[in-house]
Amino acid sequence: MAVAFTKEESFETASETLLPDRPISPHPNLVTEAGLKALESQVQQAREAYNAASPIEDVNERRRQTANPLRDLRYLAARLRTAQLMPAPTSIDTVAFGSTVTFRRDDGRVQTYRIVGEDEADPKVGSISYVSPVARLLIGKTVGDMVETGGQELEIIAIA
Repeated sequence: MAVAFTKEESFETASETLLPDRPISPHPNLVTEAGLKALESQVQQAREAYNAASPIEDVNERRRQTANPLRDLRYLAARLRTAQLMPAPTSIDTVAFGSTVTFRRDDGRVQTYRIVGEDEADPKVGSISYVSPVARLLIGKTVGDMVETGGQELEIIAIA
């Protein structure tokens, strides 16, 4: 009975540690210089987490502890391999990848976002992905242009 329990426990542990891969975007993996450095740093952190868990003697605990770092390493290695470093915008006349855009909404709110790659986008800190609906509307526009999104108009008031 103890052997059956051990096998069942090992099966359950194995199924817990077979994490599905993180989805990879179908869009080109455009990155800023900062985004590329962040990817490289994340790969290093995932390697360190994996290496820290590898010496664990209990095989089931080792599987649990290495599952996330291994999944992250697979994802990050693919993203690093496909990264296309984009040059910084050379002009502030037109919104482009890497531009920082300030716009005013109908309700008077003014928002500023930098248009970056998917992995580095974080609206809470002022960056949005170039494939986001708002960024797609803004790219190619100039100061004074109006775009409509979600029934609301946005007026571009600055590009940096």
